[in-house]
Amino acid sequence: MATLSNGGRIAVEDVDGESARLTTAWAGLRADDNFLASLTEFLSDERIAKIDLFDQAQLATVLGACRESKSISEAGRKLFAVSRLSKAQPNDADRLRKYLARFGLSWGDVAR
Repeated sequence: MATLSNGGRIAVEDVDGESARLTTAWAGLRADDNFLASLTEFLSDERIAKIDLFDQAQLATVLGACRESKSISEAGRKLFAVSRLSKAQPNDADRLRKYLARFGLSWGDVAR
């Protein structure tokens, strides 16, 4: 902020402006794709609060893929479509099962 402020000094107006800008940016990020709402279906508010925003977005994407898939293997193939090509024996279902377990979830919890 000091680099971009007038005269190299941070004024109250600079802080207020930056605070407003960040609040708007973060609110927009949370509103995009409404991923927080999809997490509350599976995790408590307390659990979600302990997960980084980055991981929340990633988990929401994984949960969406799981809900659209008929099996854990199908969901794993969708989610790991690129990285599975470099593996000699891809086990997408196991990778997905382990990922879900990091958040205390199982395929049975998230499958429809």
